[in-house]
Amino acid sequence: MTDAHPLTLFNSLTRRLEPFQPVHPGEARVYTCGPTVYNYPHIGNMRAYVFADVLGRTLSFKGYRLTHVINITDVGHLTDDADAGEDKMEKMAQAQAQSIWDIAQHYTQAYWADIAALNIRQPAEWSVATKYVPQMIEFAKAIAGKHCYELDGGLYFDVSTVADYGRLARAVTEDGEGRIEAVEGKRNAADFAIWRKTPPGEKRQMEWDSPWGRGAPGWHLECSVMSGDLLGFPFDIHTGGIDHREIHHPNEIAQNQAFCCTNGLDVPANSGAKVWMHNNFLVERSGKMSKSSGEFLRLQLLVDKGYHPLAYRMMCLQAHYRSELEFSWEGLGAALVRLKRLVMATENLKAHDGVDAELSRQADGLGQGQRAPGGKLGSFLERFDRAISEDLNTPVALTVMEEVVAAKKVDPREKLAVLAQMDAVLGLNLFALVRADLRIRPKSATITDAEIEEVLARRVQARAEKDFAASDALRDELAGKGVEVMDGDPLRWEWKLG
Repeated sequence: MTDAHPLTLFNSLTRRLEPFQPVHPGEARVYTCGPTVYNYPHIGNMRAYVFADVLGRTLSFKGYRLTHVINITDVGHLTDDADAGEDKMEKMAQAQAQSIWDIAQHYTQAYWADIAALNIRQPAEWSVATKYVPQMIEFAKAIAGKHCYELDGGLYFDVSTVADYGRLARAVTEDGEGRIEAVEGKRNAADFAIWRKTPPGEKRQMEWDSPWGRGAPGWHLECSVMSGDLLGFPFDIHTGGIDHREIHHPNEIAQNQAFCCTNGLDVPANSGAKVWMHNNFLVERSGKMSKSSGEFLRLQLLVDKGYHPLAYRMMCLQAHYRSELEFSWEGLGAALVRLKRLVMATENLKAHDGVDAELSRQADGLGQGQRAPGGKLGSFLERFDRAISEDLNTPVALTVMEEVVAAKKVDPREKLAVLAQMDAVLGLNLFALVRADLRIRPKSATITDAEIEEVLARRVQARAEKDFAASDALRDELAGKGVEVMDGDPLRWEWKLG
């Protein structure tokens, strides 16, 4: 389709905004670095998938036929992202005295549950690393002669054999790669493992035979193999967290250059992907983001404290993906209030006489390059398109959505049609949620919903009888049990458990 606002995206490789020009006309092929399934993902991890989901939804909104691949790392990722330490999966299996396959299955399912809770669309493919080991061995064999060398520990990639190594991270000196593991015999400080031999006398739960000995693939190898196999080199966009920009993605690029026999990175497609995109960190000042901190911040903890998961999605959308986002409980609460207002407004619109029930179920169908007319709200849709087309400016797009809700003297059906298109991009699930869905019972709560409603009914009666002393006493009674009553709700007093 033809757009008033062409899509521009920030390319981490070139460090500039660029118009999106797909490799294959009308298509968009995207690869996202997925989780290492050795533990539950924390909410900082999940920001990367909210960002990638908005990117995919935007590409669909702009009319492209999307193929999105997310990988599952169940082998090869070491305890240090700098190519050092033990295999994370093997270490967790030993710590929990479980099969490594059971560990991978459990944490993959937990990750997928978080994906669903955040209303992240399913990709075209979940590529699982262990299913691609034969292809990894073939890939390594193809590049070994010109680009690799063997040490006692396995097969290593010589980064001096490709042009512009480290340009993505701007790590052009050995000091820039200081976190890489020091291994005796390495030719360059930045050289990294393609294949790791199992040490003599040891046995891994996951190991395979290869020309370089029995062992397991290096972490970086899997993404090159799976992205190339499923999307073809070069593909359009590779995404991941900003932490991948420094080591993991430069190593992927080096492997891609070696395999494709491409030259320097002045031509971005030589890297294997035309555009590399990275979301910034979620920061939390108490330090509980780390998985080693005990009760780290995972999505289930937010639910246990009474917050709907989509409040966290809203929180992510309120900041640009390339900006740091600071987490706080107060900020999450404000995001929940903002989400609640949008959900209530959508509910009210759907309740109007003459609104086609089918229209109320069209949020998933609109915004796939087949847009409904904007009518009186056409200018809002144009501004929304402009915002999302300018490197996924979701904070501005959210504001425009709220302006649509506030617009006066507009047919409810017209509002719903425009909101459906906007929500197809932002993914807040406005057409499926009702206000009651956003009221999550904290795990620590002792009072039941029925008890709260019974006290509220008595309070409504007291206020109707202008017995304000009784009304205040009932409010205090609820407050004493951790229930905050929010007066002023036009439909009925709202409440939440603190």
